[in-house]
Amino acid sequence: MLDVMDGMNTMTISPRIALVTGSSRGLGRGIALELSRNGYSVAIHYSENKDAAFETLRLCGISKINSLQKFEIFKADISSKKDRHRLIDAVLEAMGSIDVLVNNAGRAPDKRADILIASEESFEKLLSVNLEGPYFLTQYLAQRWMEKASDFEATQSEKNCKIIIFVTSISAETASTGRGEYCISKAGLAMAAKLWAARLAESGVQVFEIRPGIMDTDMTRAVHDTYELRISQGLVPQKRWGIPEDVGKAVAALASGNFGFSTGSVIHVDGGFHISRL
Repeated sequence: MLDVMDGMNTMTISPRIALVTGSSRGLGRGIALELSRNGYSVAIHYSENKDAAFETLRLCGISKINSLQKFEIFKADISSKKDRHRLIDAVLEAMGSIDVLVNNAGRAPDKRADILIASEESFEKLLSVNLEGPYFLTQYLAQRWMEKASDFEATQSEKNCKIIIFVTSISAETASTGRGEYCISKAGLAMAAKLWAARLAESGVQVFEIRPGIMDTDMTRAVHDTYELRISQGLVPQKRWGIPEDVGKAVAALASGNFGFSTGSVIHVDGGFHISRL
């Protein structure tokens, strides 16, 4: 718990706990670090790269603002029902609660392919991670929250409520025929955010979608030069790449509870890419 001095009075506040899926690197690491800088304890999830997860752990420890924050690593395959349940149960047991769920984990196709020839296997693989995984991870956590409905409702307030954030992509609306399965997975995830926002609103849970644009991460390494040129030519009005910190700051702002009457909102973190222009 964190001691906060208010005049002559002292009150204790426990750091809120966030589970960030796919937080070993990329956008997820940026989100974890920004939450750390804002006083959160963070459950760091990874699926394969354990060394990267430990690096996120190390960086969170450096960036924390008080000694009461906790950071722990959890391995799980988001596409597996068994692993999804095990992940939520393990975080709840190890850290005590989950106040914020950030559904960030996702993957790109192993190989970009025109939709005329792209395989069903690639389609199924992407949707199991990018859409099925976060959709049912959210379902299971919501069920766990509702198990103690009376306690849950008693502690809910707009400033101290449970929050779920879905990290999608501009590909939710922008067609890219060389990676159709990715676009479809993100379009579905955008609808998932709306559905969960509608379903959980009466319980006081706030649900948001963050829609990143062209981000400088491992996922865009193969097309970096192409995007570098197009960004310089005005594809992105702010004429720069997005970075993980941009998404992290948006997550931290939403997690703060300051958007208490805005559930279901879509937050664009894309440098103005979404603006229709002539």
